[in-house]
Amino acid sequence: MIQTFLRGAVLFAAAMLAGCASFTTTEGGVPIDASHTATGQDSRVLFLVLHYTVADFPGSMKILTEQQVSSHYLLSDGSPPRIYRLVDENRRAWHSGASGWKENRRLNSSSIGIEIVHPGFVPGPADEQDSQRTFVPFPPAQIDALVPLIQDIARRHQILPERILGHGEVTPSYKVDPGPTFPWKRLSELGITPPWPDAARVAEQRALFDAALPDITWFQKTLARHGYPIEVTGQMDKQTQRVLMNFQMRYRPEKYDGQPDAESAALLDVLTRAANPQ
Repeated sequence: MIQTFLRGAVLFAAAMLAGCASFTTTEGGVPIDASHTATGQDSRVLFLVLHYTVADFPGSMKILTEQQVSSHYLLSDGSPPRIYRLVDENRRAWHSGASGWKENRRLNSSSIGIEIVHPGFVPGPADEQDSQRTFVPFPPAQIDALVPLIQDIARRHQILPERILGHGEVTPSYKVDPGPTFPWKRLSELGITPPWPDAARVAEQRALFDAALPDITWFQKTLARHGYPIEVTGQMDKQTQRVLMNFQMRYRPEKYDGQPDAESAALLDVLTRAANPQ
């Protein structure tokens, strides 16, 4: 075995001396020839998932580096905000758990996670419903630091705009972050995420839905078509309320009670038709 390794090392050294730049080594020092590259490949990273920490910076850093959760990046709330890399992009961080988007499940294996130091919300009187909470705005400087990081990651991994998502979207059963104060519309205007629903088309569809609101099965099927992990039950159940609430937080943040209404139906209809033209 030693002789084989030495022979390989000698061959590698000879190739390098001959000016053959296609020879390199693995991280463990094994000589390899990198002169051929396969066409059929892409990044292992398909999604980018945004979170908030609901903790201050010291607490966030401690949780994400010493406990059984992690993220690839942590964006501080300092002045100026600072970006920390906690997990290398070629490794899996434990940030999204039992998540899903369209046909994809358990997105930890195919995503990069960014945690934003942010308190999230101020609890309501009983703190029983997310609609009773007061969500805290994101500081402009923090978003200004976040935008180029998202753009850089998306460009390098060729992440599709529709796969840049919030934790609450991929895990709606118990998550809502980054919440209704996150500036999704700004990301859309910058071309980072898909185009915002056209206001004229939404108004036109809303008039139709005001006259006849679709049933719960329609909402469930259309939310699933958009991407949310939701079971079609035909009932206005807890999962439907949670998914619809997360949808509203992104596209209609001024009202996110999780209840089906004409405006939510119109937004959903316009978005899914734009993404899946007939």
